[in-house]
Amino acid sequence: MRLKIPKFIVAFVIVGMLLISGCTGQPVASNTASPNSPVAETPAETTAAQATNEATSVSETTTSEGVSGMKDLARLEGKATVVMTVKGSPITIELDGTNAPITAGNFVDLVQQGVYDGLVFHRVIPEFVAQGGDPQSKDPGAAARLGTGSFIDPKTNQPRYIPLEIKPKGASNPTYSKPFDATAQPVELAHKVGAIAMARSGMPDSASSQFYFALVDLPSLDGSYAVFGNVKQGMDVVAKIQQGDKIDSAKVTQGAENLKKGG
Repeated sequence: MRLKIPKFIVAFVIVGMLLISGCTGQPVASNTASPNSPVAETPAETTAAQATNEATSVSETTTSEGVSGMKDLARLEGKATVVMTVKGSPITIELDGTNAPITAGNFVDLVQQGVYDGLVFHRVIPEFVAQGGDPQSKDPGAAARLGTGSFIDPKTNQPRYIPLEIKPKGASNPTYSKPFDATAQPVELAHKVGAIAMARSGMPDSASSQFYFALVDLPSLDGSYAVFGNVKQGMDVVAKIQQGDKIDSAKVTQGAENLKKGG
C-alpha cells in the first residue's frame, strides 16, 4: 500500500531545508538568527510550519519606511551583471534591482568587496539548491560550522543583515521583513530554475552573504525567501556544481554605476 503524504507537509519539509539545523553537525542554512542569538535548534519541519503560519497578505507587510537601518544599506537602482567563475567556468547572473533593490544591492556590494572570491559551495542538494557564500568557508577548520556564517562589515565589525524583501506581482514597491502567502498572490521574482536567492535563518531579516541557485523550479519557496536575479548564461555550470567546489572569482561586469551606497 502506498503511503499518501499531504502536500502541505511536503512543502513544510522543503522550506525547512533552507533553515538552520544547528544540532546536526551539518548546518543547512544561512546564518545565526541575529548578532546576539545562538544558531536555531528548532526542527526544520516545525520552523517551516511557523514561517508558513506567519505568512501574511501584501496589505499587512512592512514597507521600506518601517524597516530600521534601511538607509544604511546599499541599493541597486536598475540591473547589474555579475560573472561568477566556478572551477574555471563562468556563470553570468543578471541582478534585478528594480524588483529587489536591497537584496541585489547587498550582493553587488559584497562582490565589489571581493567577499565571494575563494568561498565554497558548502551545501548542494540535487534537484533542489546549490548554496554558498559563507565567509567561514575560507577557513579549513570551519567545516562543522559551514552554513552558519555571516558577512562581518569591516566598518562596524558586526554582521551585516538585510531584511526579507519580496515584491508581489503588480505592486509598486517590495515589501519587507515578513513572509506572505505567494499562493494567494504571485511574486515578481519567482524560484524558477536558475534563480539566485538569499538563504536565511528562521528570522526573516537574517540574510547576510549566503545565497543559493535554484536547480529546479521551487514555487514552495516563493514568499519566504528573496530571489534577486537569474542565471543568464552558464546554467550548465551551475547544474554541475558539487559540494566543496570553490568560487574562483565574482566580478561586476555591467551596471556597477547603478549601485548606491547606504549611510
